[in-house]
Amino acid sequence: MTLLDHDPAAATALVVRALGPLVRAEARAEAPASGLDPADLEQGVWLRLLERPGHAGPPADPARWVRDSVRAEARRGRRTARREGPYAGGEPAAGPAGCPERAALGAAEHRALRAAVARLPGPCPRLLTAMLDPADLTYREIAGQLGMSQGSLGPIRSRCLGCLRRMLAAEVVAPSVRG
Repeated sequence: MTLLDHDPAAATALVVRALGPLVRAEARAEAPASGLDPADLEQGVWLRLLERPGHAGPPADPARWVRDSVRAEARRGRRTARREGPYAGGEPAAGPAGCPERAALGAAEHRALRAAVARLPGPCPRLLTAMLDPADLTYREIAGQLGMSQGSLGPIRSRCLGCLRRMLAAEVVAPSVRG
Protein backbone atom coordinates (compact mmCIF):
# COMPACT_ATOMS: atom_id res chain seq x y z
CA MET A 1 0.00 0.00 0.00
CA THR A 2 1.59 3.27 -1.07
CA LEU A 3 0.73 6.91 -0.75
CA LEU A 4 -1.04 6.99 -4.10
CA ASP A 5 -3.01 3.71 -3.99
CA HIS A 6 -6.47 5.21 -3.42
CA ASP A 7 -6.85 7.10 -6.72
CA PRO A 8 -3.43 6.95 -8.35
CA ALA A 9 -4.16 9.11 -11.39
CA ALA A 10 -5.74 12.00 -9.49
CA ALA A 11 -3.27 11.82 -6.61
CA THR A 12 -0.28 11.73 -8.95
CA ALA A 13 -1.51 14.75 -10.88
CA LEU A 14 -2.10 16.64 -7.64
CA VAL A 15 1.34 15.81 -6.24
CA VAL A 16 3.12 16.65 -9.49
CA ARG A 17 1.34 20.00 -9.75
CA ALA A 18 2.06 20.86 -6.12
CA LEU A 19 5.67 19.70 -5.81
CA GLY A 20 6.82 19.71 -9.45
CA PRO A 21 8.35 23.21 -9.56
CA LEU A 22 10.18 22.67 -6.26
CA VAL A 23 11.53 19.26 -7.30
CA ARG A 24 12.67 20.67 -10.64
CA ALA A 25 14.39 23.69 -9.04
CA GLU A 26 16.14 21.62 -6.36
CA ALA A 27 17.28 19.04 -8.94
CA ARG A 28 18.69 21.76 -11.18
CA ALA A 29 20.51 23.29 -8.23
CA GLU A 30 22.08 19.99 -7.09
CA ALA A 31 22.84 18.49 -10.51
CA PRO A 32 26.11 20.34 -11.27
CA ALA A 33 27.68 19.38 -7.95
CA SER A 34 26.63 15.75 -8.27
CA GLY A 35 27.59 15.36 -11.93
CA LEU A 36 24.14 13.97 -12.71
CA ASP A 37 21.48 15.04 -15.15
CA PRO A 38 18.75 17.12 -13.40
CA ALA A 39 16.09 14.88 -14.96
CA ASP A 40 17.70 11.84 -13.33
CA LEU A 41 17.62 13.53 -9.93
CA GLU A 42 13.98 14.52 -10.46
CA GLN A 43 13.02 10.99 -11.39
CA GLY A 44 14.78 9.59 -8.33
CA VAL A 45 12.83 11.95 -6.06
CA TRP A 46 9.50 11.04 -7.68
CA LEU A 47 10.32 7.35 -7.22
CA ARG A 48 11.11 7.95 -3.55
CA LEU A 49 7.76 9.64 -3.11
CA LEU A 50 5.81 6.93 -4.93
CA GLU A 51 7.57 4.16 -2.99
CA ARG A 52 6.79 5.82 0.34
CA PRO A 53 4.66 3.48 2.49
CA GLY A 54 0.97 4.39 2.55
CA HIS A 55 0.77 4.21 6.35
CA ALA A 56 3.45 6.91 6.61
CA GLY A 57 1.14 9.41 4.93
CA PRO A 58 2.34 12.48 3.09
CA PRO A 59 5.54 14.13 4.29
CA ALA A 60 4.91 16.51 7.21
CA ASP A 61 7.03 19.24 5.63
CA PRO A 62 6.93 18.59 1.85
CA ALA A 63 9.45 21.31 0.98
CA ARG A 64 12.02 19.95 3.42
CA TRP A 65 11.31 16.38 2.28
CA VAL A 66 11.94 17.38 -1.35
CA ARG A 67 15.22 19.14 -0.48
CA ASP A 68 16.40 16.19 1.61
CA SER A 69 15.39 13.69 -1.08
CA VAL A 70 17.14 15.58 -3.88
CA ARG A 71 20.30 15.82 -1.80
CA ALA A 72 20.12 12.13 -0.92
CA GLU A 73 19.73 11.22 -4.60
CA ALA A 74 22.68 13.46 -5.46
CA ARG A 75 24.84 11.76 -2.79
CA ARG A 76 23.80 8.36 -4.11
CA GLY A 77 24.75 9.45 -7.64
CA ARG A 78 28.17 10.71 -6.49
CA ARG A 79 28.85 7.44 -4.64
CA THR A 80 27.88 5.44 -7.71
CA ALA A 81 30.08 7.57 -9.97
CA ARG A 82 33.06 7.06 -7.64
CA ARG A 83 32.62 3.28 -7.65
CA GLU A 84 32.09 2.91 -11.38
CA GLY A 85 34.96 3.19 -13.79
CA PRO A 86 35.42 2.80 -17.52
CA TYR A 87 36.11 -0.68 -18.80
CA ALA A 88 39.82 -0.91 -19.48
CA GLY A 89 39.37 -3.35 -22.32
CA GLY A 90 42.24 -5.71 -22.77
CA GLU A 91 42.17 -9.44 -23.05
CA PRO A 92 39.57 -11.54 -21.24
CA ALA A 93 40.78 -13.43 -18.18
CA ALA A 94 39.75 -16.78 -19.66
CA GLY A 95 42.69 -16.92 -22.05
CA PRO A 96 43.60 -16.10 -25.62
CA ALA A 97 40.71 -14.85 -27.74
CA GLY A 98 42.21 -16.36 -30.92
CA CYS A 99 41.37 -19.93 -29.87
CA PRO A 100 38.95 -21.42 -32.48
CA GLU A 101 36.97 -23.39 -29.88
CA ARG A 102 36.51 -20.30 -27.71
CA ALA A 103 35.46 -18.26 -30.75
CA ALA A 104 32.87 -20.88 -31.72
CA LEU A 105 31.49 -21.08 -28.17
CA GLY A 106 31.44 -17.29 -27.92
CA ALA A 107 29.53 -16.97 -31.19
CA ALA A 108 26.99 -19.57 -30.05
CA GLU A 109 26.54 -17.77 -26.74
CA HIS A 110 26.03 -14.44 -28.52
CA ARG A 111 23.42 -15.97 -30.85
CA ALA A 112 21.58 -17.54 -27.89
CA LEU A 113 21.65 -14.25 -25.98
CA ARG A 114 20.37 -12.24 -28.97
CA ALA A 115 17.60 -14.79 -29.56
CA ALA A 116 16.54 -14.60 -25.90
CA VAL A 117 16.60 -10.78 -25.97
CA ALA A 118 14.40 -10.79 -29.08
CA ARG A 119 11.75 -12.84 -27.19
CA LEU A 120 11.47 -10.33 -24.31
CA PRO A 121 8.25 -8.31 -23.96
CA GLY A 122 7.68 -4.57 -24.32
CA PRO A 123 10.57 -2.16 -24.88
CA CYS A 124 13.15 -4.68 -23.63
CA PRO A 125 14.38 -6.01 -27.00
CA ARG A 126 15.06 -2.50 -28.36
CA LEU A 127 16.70 -1.31 -25.14
CA LEU A 128 18.94 -4.33 -24.58
CA THR A 129 19.89 -4.48 -28.27
CA ALA A 130 20.99 -0.84 -28.06
CA MET A 131 22.95 -1.58 -24.88
CA LEU A 132 24.62 -4.62 -26.48
CA ASP A 133 25.58 -2.58 -29.55
CA PRO A 134 29.30 -2.91 -30.33
CA ALA A 135 29.53 0.88 -30.67
CA ASP A 136 29.15 1.04 -26.85
CA LEU A 137 26.63 3.88 -26.87
CA THR A 138 26.23 6.15 -23.84
CA TYR A 139 22.94 6.34 -21.94
CA ARG A 140 22.32 9.75 -23.50
CA GLU A 141 22.77 8.32 -27.03
CA ILE A 142 20.56 5.31 -26.26
CA ALA A 143 17.86 7.56 -24.77
CA GLY A 144 17.91 9.76 -27.88
CA GLN A 145 17.82 6.76 -30.19
CA LEU A 146 14.87 5.15 -28.38
CA GLY A 147 13.01 8.37 -27.59
CA MET A 148 13.06 7.69 -23.84
CA SER A 149 14.09 9.70 -20.81
CA GLN A 150 17.69 9.03 -19.87
CA GLY A 151 16.60 8.54 -16.26
CA SER A 152 14.20 5.77 -17.31
CA LEU A 153 16.87 3.62 -18.91
CA GLY A 154 18.32 2.24 -15.67
CA PRO A 155 15.03 1.11 -14.10
CA ILE A 156 13.74 -0.31 -17.39
CA ARG A 157 17.08 -2.06 -17.99
CA SER A 158 16.88 -3.62 -14.51
CA ARG A 159 13.37 -4.93 -15.16
CA CYS A 160 14.41 -6.24 -18.59
CA LEU A 161 17.47 -8.01 -17.20
CA GLY A 162 15.35 -9.55 -14.43
CA CYS A 163 12.90 -10.82 -17.03
CA LEU A 164 15.76 -12.16 -19.15
CA ARG A 165 17.30 -13.84 -16.10
CA ARG A 166 14.00 -15.55 -15.22
CA MET A 167 13.44 -16.62 -18.83
CA LEU A 168 16.94 -18.09 -19.17
CA ALA A 169 16.75 -19.79 -15.76
CA ALA A 170 13.57 -21.55 -16.84
CA GLU A 171 15.26 -22.77 -20.03
CA VAL A 172 18.45 -24.06 -18.42
CA VAL A 173 18.12 -27.50 -16.90
CA ALA A 174 19.49 -27.79 -13.38
CA PRO A 175 22.37 -30.25 -13.09
CA SER A 176 21.40 -33.64 -11.70
CA VAL A 177 22.83 -34.89 -8.43
CA ARG A 178 25.40 -37.57 -8.95
CA GLY A 179 25.09 -40.62 -6.77
